[in-house]
Amino acid sequence: MSTTTAHHIEPAAVTPKPTVASTVSDYVARIRGGDLGALPAVLGLIVLCTFFGVMRPAFFTELNFANLFTQGAGVAVIAMGLVFVLLLGEIDLSAGFAAGVCAAVLAQVVAVHGYPWYVAVLAALATGVVIGLVLGFLVAKVGIPSFVVTLAGFLAFQGTVLLLIKGGTNISIGDDVIVAIENNNLPPWLGWVLVVLAGGGYAAVQLLSHQRRQARGLVVEPIAIPIARVVGLVLVLGGSVYVLNLERSINPLINSLKGVPIVVPIIGILLVVWTFVLRRTSYGRHIYAVGGNKEAARRAGINVDRIRISVFVICSFMAAIGGIILASKGRSVDPNTGGSNVLLYAVGAAVIGGTSLFGGKGRVADAVLGGAVIAVIDNGMGLMELSSGQKFVFTGSVLLLAAGVDALSRRRASATGIR
Repeated sequence: MSTTTAHHIEPAAVTPKPTVASTVSDYVARIRGGDLGALPAVLGLIVLCTFFGVMRPAFFTELNFANLFTQGAGVAVIAMGLVFVLLLGEIDLSAGFAAGVCAAVLAQVVAVHGYPWYVAVLAALATGVVIGLVLGFLVAKVGIPSFVVTLAGFLAFQGTVLLLIKGGTNISIGDDVIVAIENNNLPPWLGWVLVVLAGGGYAAVQLLSHQRRQARGLVVEPIAIPIARVVGLVLVLGGSVYVLNLERSINPLINSLKGVPIVVPIIGILLVVWTFVLRRTSYGRHIYAVGGNKEAARRAGINVDRIRISVFVICSFMAAIGGIILASKGRSVDPNTGGSNVLLYAVGAAVIGGTSLFGGKGRVADAVLGGAVIAVIDNGMGLMELSSGQKFVFTGSVLLLAAGVDALSRRRASATGIR
């Protein structure tokens, strides 16, 4: 009799159907339990924009808005690669100068030897892959800690940049395609086309995911939640394109300056590709598994060494793209390309965005969000005419605050059983 009674229990009686109120309540409970996600970075971005906007009204002009995208692009791309290494609890201190080496290779091929731009770009990307293979092999197969390997790489790559540009000279890049990456804009109409494509694609992914879970009998969130996400994304993208399509030139009759910077859709494509890899492929799930518990992942049959090598390859490959963007921005390559504060800002962007230094937690979008925070800090303090020393102190304080929030949230999540 007891068995018959159990078979008559309806699933809806066991698991209540989520409502908008219960979904919001669950989100608040996760935050209180220590699962903060990207919330600190979003709040920090709002506070910083408000502060700099009040202190310097020029911060909210359309010209400065476009500058934020171009100033933070190189750092954000390098940070996207660093997320993969940080997910395993490793570090790559050589990513900045790896970008510099790739940029120097690009300049040598296109400016010194006169090859077409696509040959130079392929050479730079291949250089990044080789660098990542060497670093990953030394870490995974030889067993040298990533901190030591990449610190040695930091010094060696700095010297390699000097050797490639002949002891400190400046190699100018005049190729129109490479220069256009950071210095030209899309036609205004193309910006609106991208909004439609991005909004439509995101809506399709959200609705298909909702229908797939519903068809499998899984618990699904109310349809209003994914619709709200789509509407929010379209409003942000549409507002950004509207501002970027305004005329930014002081004298538009001589030189019109409007439209979305070309580097923006490049970052968007990289964001979509790597997000898909991490969230929708078995390879991405293996990265999170190794980052969460390396020994458990090994016993589950995951080739841990291959995963460790591959994340360094991805990191250096993204550093190569970052180096190309930096070379485009400066229209040249010099001993400081990829040096100075590029690495510190890239690591800071990944951590400030929400990627954990302890491994197992992070998204590629965190790097873009953190890169935006770094760009706003650098840009805002530049408008306030603060010294370099004050900039470093403030940026370091924000990075320390982000790392502290990460450590405290992990402790809180562990205590509440969320993680």
